[in-house]
Amino acid sequence: MTRFALIHDWFDCIAGSEKVVREMMHCFPHCEAFSLVDHLSEEEKRSLGIDSIHSSFIQSLPFARKRFRNYLPLMPIAIEQFDLADYDVVLSSSHAFGKGVLTSAEQLHISYVHTPIRYAWDMQHEYLRRRGLTRGLKAKFVRSVLHYLRLWDQGTANRPDAYIANSNYVARRIKKTYNRDAHVIYPPVDLEWFETHHKKESFYLAAGRLVSYKRFDLLVDAFARLPDHRLVLIGDGPEFKKLKSQAPANVEMLGFQENDVLRDYMKRAKAFVFAAVEDFGIMPVEAQACGTPVIGMRRGGLTETVIENETGLFFDEQTPESVAEAIRTFDELPSDFFDPDCIRKNAERFSIPRFRTEFKSFVEERVQQHRAEQGELPAVKTGSPQMQMNHGQTSHG
Repeated sequence: MTRFALIHDWFDCIAGSEKVVREMMHCFPHCEAFSLVDHLSEEEKRSLGIDSIHSSFIQSLPFARKRFRNYLPLMPIAIEQFDLADYDVVLSSSHAFGKGVLTSAEQLHISYVHTPIRYAWDMQHEYLRRRGLTRGLKAKFVRSVLHYLRLWDQGTANRPDAYIANSNYVARRIKKTYNRDAHVIYPPVDLEWFETHHKKESFYLAAGRLVSYKRFDLLVDAFARLPDHRLVLIGDGPEFKKLKSQAPANVEMLGFQENDVLRDYMKRAKAFVFAAVEDFGIMPVEAQACGTPVIGMRRGGLTETVIENETGLFFDEQTPESVAEAIRTFDELPSDFFDPDCIRKNAERFSIPRFRTEFKSFVEERVQQHRAEQGELPAVKTGSPQMQMNHGQTSHG
């Protein structure tokens, strides 16, 4: 019996990367789960297919429940303390530290990378600027921490035996950052939970975690320039109060809403508006699953999930003016310009069954290859009777 371990950076909520973990657990249900911190309820763990989670020493540090990110400098050390010697295969789900676990030459480590550490690499200067950390003693300290993280992150680039990226955009960043090729397997979207809705209403929708890099401030500023257009904004996070104070009368901020409510707004919205440069971006795909077109930034994973003039429109700059111009262009199009059924069909490229097939086939192929290299014959099969290479793409930068 092949023994599997699965490691995820941290479990503090169930968002996009945790939904990927859920499907990884479905493919290999006997995985033992590890994470720097575990703040999930028992019900949330069960929804991910996880019985229990082995956490690091950070779990027990003061204020770790709400402020575990303050212990960022300790996380490289913490991730290396997990003893995974009893496992044959290690699967990591990594947007920061998971790929850095220690394994031996006899073990196979496959890392599904949602992104190289954004705030330490290509988004460092924006991260510092938006937090007012461009000068002063605190800024110097944060810069030194990010420098240390870059050194550690690059130094651990060869720890995984194979990389999977969640988009071609991330695969190119992996090549740039780690000089490693990555196989692309798009994240799973629960398309069956959404249904095509043909009758759209007069409002635009934006939704997600209200954090600075998602640039909801641009949307609020853009709609301040469009007083005759209505924006509904769903989500909560550290930017909520700031955005609420800046929101004009035509921007309705609903805060956190249950998934059923969010889905209902997605179905009825005239368009889903998205200003972030995302690595993949699950919510724009969910909106398309409802037959709702997307208006978004022409960068990142969105260019792989939205087809211009068929399932949405792009704007080219992260400015309120560029967003507002795209909204005006969209508003001038005929009401039947976008076909909800065509939009839904595009979203179906990112289904859960497709992810399960591609991910399981990739892992099983690598397990067979690894066992052959180790001289173990016959190779132990870990699942399906036939091993098939999946149909994702391999990026070479």
